[in-house]
Amino acid sequence: MLRLTDITVKFGAFEALSKVNIEVFEGELVVLLGANGAGKSTIFNTISGLNKLTMGDIQFNGKSVNGNSPDRMVKEGVVQCPEGKKLFPEMTVQKNLMMGGFVHRRKKAQLKDSLAEVYEIFPILKDKHDHYAGSLSGGQQQMLAIGRALMSKPKLIMMDEPSIGLAPLIVEQMFSIIREINKGGTTVLLAEQNANAALKIADRGYVIENGLVVLQGTSSELFNNDAIRKAYIGA
Repeated sequence: MLRLTDITVKFGAFEALSKVNIEVFEGELVVLLGANGAGKSTIFNTISGLNKLTMGDIQFNGKSVNGNSPDRMVKEGVVQCPEGKKLFPEMTVQKNLMMGGFVHRRKKAQLKDSLAEVYEIFPILKDKHDHYAGSLSGGQQQMLAIGRALMSKPKLIMMDEPSIGLAPLIVEQMFSIIREINKGGTTVLLAEQNANAALKIADRGYVIENGLVVLQGTSSELFNNDAIRKAYIGA
């Protein structure tokens, strides 16, 4: 579904990504592991069209999407749930969700169905549909960020550090929901520092360090790799 071939991104003289190669097949849940600043968000922003490629090629469903604008990528079916949630705090929960479906705003019936599906996944959002997003707890805000991304009915959803800043019990709940979203037919590309939780739900993974892919494998291969366990799992 998604293929990155030798993608390189430079900001001035700084090379943020260097010849990164990643593949994601339809229906998979793939995780990018790496410390803060490793390049995971840069990869997501480049796929989304927020960063310009210096070199390389990005293909989605067999078609090159180099140079596509962010809104065009959403229309293609690629949606990003950004690190830090990036909600509109002074708008209600439901208005935040409707912003996620903006590119399909003329398809009223589809938006109504999407909203119903999001409320089914996250009942607490339905209960708080008229509350300001800024009044929600951290876990509820993350649910809202994921729900907003789902409103455009993505084929591929990219989730950037969804567990950051959440209590352990909420993290467990969040990863369970992500797995259910994937089982429901949405391909997931997940960026995470919490390797222990991420590898439990992922099919495959890539390890990113200093803008390079340094290791890849199945979730079990990475989980059982001594270097990975020492660096990211603490065992």
